[in-house]
Amino acid sequence: MQSKDPGVYVLRHGETAWSLSGQHTGRTDIPLTERGEAEAEALVPWLRGIDFTHVRASPMRRARRTCELAGLGRSVEVDDDLSEWNYGDYEGLTSAQIHKSRPDWAVYRDGVPGGETPDAISVRADRVIQHLGALKGSVALFTHGQFASALAARWIGLPVISAQHFMLSTASLSILAYNPSHPDTRVIALWNGVPSVLRDVK
Repeated sequence: MQSKDPGVYVLRHGETAWSLSGQHTGRTDIPLTERGEAEAEALVPWLRGIDFTHVRASPMRRARRTCELAGLGRSVEVDDDLSEWNYGDYEGLTSAQIHKSRPDWAVYRDGVPGGETPDAISVRADRVIQHLGALKGSVALFTHGQFASALAARWIGLPVISAQHFMLSTASLSILAYNPSHPDTRVIALWNGVPSVLRDVK
């Protein structure tokens, strides 16, 4: 992606039963809830006028379904690198449950036993960014909360642990771009935009 290009539109999937309960959802392939489907459909007006040259989605059906309901399913390419963090032994557990045995545990610092480490996530995010460098135009990426936060951190050159400060709502829209006054400087142009907030942006 060249500095003159409009940007990378990063979209977290809509609500699932586990995102609602706070359970870590990595490779468990669960569907959107009814509300999650409505959240995805609410993205349509914010994406309809954008001429996306590339649309990519995680292989998980919650991400692919969000892409479809948001109106971009016809041109989507599945990209394994957009998958959520592999939570290994902590798959399906909430942070509160994990903290009973590991009170100080933090995924962006510690990773998970039997799953991915922060270094592995950093490598994967950097690979996505490298691939984006070969693309032109606006790109849409349908992915997951904690991986998207790590991707944003790496986009602006921060370590993965900094992603702990970048919270994302379900079916949110964020934009990674370049500073027009400093074309080599990557920026976060929009973070965690959801339709209820986007309606107020003029």
